[in-house]
Amino acid sequence: MDKKQTRTPRLKYLLNDLPPGFIIDTAWLSARGIDSKSIHYYVGQGWLERIIRGVYLRPVPKDLPNRRKLSWEAVLVSLQQLMGHSVHLGGISALKYAGRIPYEWMGISQRIHFYGNAPSWLKRLPTIDKIILHKSTLFGDDPVGIVDRTSPQREITWTVRVWGWPMKVSCRERALFELMYELGGNPDFEFIEYVFGRLDGLRPHLLIALLKACRSVKVRRLFFVFADLYQHPWREDLDVDQFDLGSGPRALVPGGKFHPTYHISLPELFVDTSYEDECEF
Repeated sequence: MDKKQTRTPRLKYLLNDLPPGFIIDTAWLSARGIDSKSIHYYVGQGWLERIIRGVYLRPVPKDLPNRRKLSWEAVLVSLQQLMGHSVHLGGISALKYAGRIPYEWMGISQRIHFYGNAPSWLKRLPTIDKIILHKSTLFGDDPVGIVDRTSPQREITWTVRVWGWPMKVSCRERALFELMYELGGNPDFEFIEYVFGRLDGLRPHLLIALLKACRSVKVRRLFFVFADLYQHPWREDLDVDQFDLGSGPRALVPGGKFHPTYHISLPELFVDTSYEDECEF
């Protein structure tokens, strides 16, 4: 039997399952009975396009400018919907995606933050925005606060139109916890304070679920530091005694100041200056 004929049925299924502009890897292809020789043949015929070793794109029309540049949206939808990886958009990127960060703060991060499990090749992809992958350590495998959303309509001519495909994204409550978990320095504290000050519409039932699922005592304490600072209406529905805040002091900022209530070290700006005990860590 002609080799081309043996490939035809599998090619048909491949083209049905893989929309233009989406990516897959050799594991996905192998699961569909497509071996390395067939992959090589499909690339040669233009049905697949090699992005990096082991990762392939179904090409988009050649007349589109910059068509080889991948958007993070297409990558994330491919990981979630095609390859079945447990990964979602979270943290600051989820807040930006939901329009919760005003224009003046947009420059705080040019990186796209994924959370969960993804193949090792993700960090090698030539995407337009740099993708950072965070392991699911804060909530483990608990999907609380991860929701399906479709992308807002916006004009992109160089890549697949992923609009209409559901994308797993952290809701604003979970994104806030992920943001706190990734704290890196004093400017980050100022940004979190800024975000907290504008999140007066958070949902208490979700906050309660997230506080219970959260595996970090530092994050739970930090949450209440800022919740007490702003006293949004939802704060009244949270009883701090219901949550495990651990025991003993916790160092979040070396050489910072202890918060008098939650015993976590913070930049001096966020602690009552009349409380002068320095953190000894």
